[in-house]
Amino acid sequence: FLRLHPTTGVGRAIRPKKLSPKFIGPYQILRKIGPVAYELSLPPQLSNLHPVFHVSQLRKYVSDPSHVLELEDIRLRQDRTLEMQPVRIEDSNTKYYKRKAIRLVKVVWDEKTGDSTWEVEDAMKDLYPHLFETPS
Repeated sequence: FLRLHPTTGVGRAIRPKKLSPKFIGPYQILRKIGPVAYELSLPPQLSNLHPVFHVSQLRKYVSDPSHVLELEDIRLRQDRTLEMQPVRIEDSNTKYYKRKAIRLVKVVWDEKTGDSTWEVEDAMKDLYPHLFETPS
C-alpha cells in the first residue's frame, strides 16, 4: 500500500479528504531500486506521480479473507462502479426538515457484511418496489 500525504505529490494527486484512507493500493512492486527505494506499478490515474517511493511510504499488505469477493456477487456497471442490489428493509424512521416530514428506510445491502444505509423511502419505492410488497 502507498501512504498519502496532503502536502506531497501523492496527496495532491489523490486530493484526500478528512475521512479518506491513509494508504491506497495494493500496487505491485516492479523492482528494488536501492536499499530503501522501490518502483511500483501505478494505475493510469496516478500517471502524474513518479513511480519510485521510499520504503517509509509503503506498507505491507496483510491478507484478510474479508477482502476476497466471490465472482458471482460482483456486478459492474459500464463506468466500472459496483452495482449492489438491496436485500431487505430493516427499519423505518421519519425525519423533519423545515417542517416537512421525510420518510427514511434502513436498507440492508449485503447479508454477509451487514452493510446498510438510510435511504429516502420514496426513492427506494421507485427503484425497488418489490421490497415494499407485503406478502399475502
